Amino acid sequence: MEPPSPDRNGAEAVLNLQPSSSIPITYHPLFGPHDDLILLELDQKLLPDVLHQRVTVRGQPDEDAVLCTESKTYAIKSVGTSNSVFLIPPSGQFNSFESPLCCDENYHDPQSVASVIKIATGNMELVEVAPRLDKLRSLLFENPYRSEEDVEMVDLEEMEGKNTGLYSWDDLIEKVQASDDELRTGLQALSAVEIYGYWRIVDEKYMDRILRMLLHNSVLNDWSLSCLDEDDVVNVLESDGFPRKLANHCLHVYGSKVVEGVSTSSIWKLDERKVCVHFARDILRDGNRKMERFMEDWTRKVPEGMPASLDMLEGEVLIEKLGAETWIRAFSVSSLPYNPAERFSVLFKERPKWEWKDLQPYIRDLRVPGLSAEGLLLKYTRRTQPTADAEPVFSIR
Repeated sequence: MEPPSPDRNGAEAVLNLQPSSSIPITYHPLFGPHDDLILLELDQKLLPDVLHQRVTVRGQPDEDAVLCTESKTYAIKSVGTSNSVFLIPPSGQFNSFESPLCCDENYHDPQSVASVIKIATGNMELVEVAPRLDKLRSLLFENPYRSEEDVEMVDLEEMEGKNTGLYSWDDLIEKVQASDDELRTGLQALSAVEIYGYWRIVDEKYMDRILRMLLHNSVLNDWSLSCLDEDDVVNVLESDGFPRKLANHCLHVYGSKVVEGVSTSSIWKLDERKVCVHFARDILRDGNRKMERFMEDWTRKVPEGMPASLDMLEGEVLIEKLGAETWIRAFSVSSLPYNPAERFSVLFKERPKWEWKDLQPYIRDLRVPGLSAEGLLLKYTRRTQPTADAEPVFSIR
């Protein structure tokens, strides 16, 4: 028997099949389970990224793998099918001089057959998910940057030998299940900074020292907090003993750039809310405070001219009445899990019932693809409203 023509014995034979016509199938000489061959169903918009190898699969051995494009993260789901799916490789893909075995013994035209190498009982599909950034926070908090590390002439080889709890960009993309864009956003939200090739969170007490010195220098040098010259600020802080990298980082954490410098220095403005929140956190770090005492201390600590308003502390504090007294305590959204189920679990352990005005600041940053804010509430909370005029109250579902 003459072997089939190579250009009509593989996938090409099916691709060239005319409507309402048929073709016999054969077992490929290498027919088998081929666990290394998996069908992946793709949305049309993802096809260019996959074909041009702009995707990566991320996850540790004990984690469910995700597929990441440059900007999004997708869970990889296994889906079974009720029909058998035949996988037919292109002709010539597998070097074999054996003739395929035709399932139809009465079919004698070897010039047009389809050789099946595997029968697939299911496929993989991609579902967009939120990046899994809780791990990023836990990794970076293993070893915060502290003042004792301030050595200008650092021995990089010695540092690399003691890099326990230090993570480079390559380390993070290997360990954190998030796209590159989502990872950058997560680092920015955590106020992380790259120091000697490692991404670090700077210790709060150290950041407090830098900020206080900046504010002190602004008084000495008559700087406007809404018009800070980057070179002036960094040079003076460096002369005070702070590394240039961290002096510049202080501007990024507590300010915003209002003029981008090209031939001249950039101009920055301190963000009133960020500065005021910093000093509120500092006051409440030691525990609960009576509202009157807290407001006195807070007003005294913030820079002159900055209005210390409780509206600034949404998502940062909880206010509670105990008898005739009002108390305030720290409870920051930045410390809560990114995972919605875990977030709501922590919230309802803190308070069994939440009014909407109190709950909203703690869930508005949650992003779940395909699920709106209302959908999140329906999924994780139970809403009660005694009367039409009453504020809704949310409890655990």
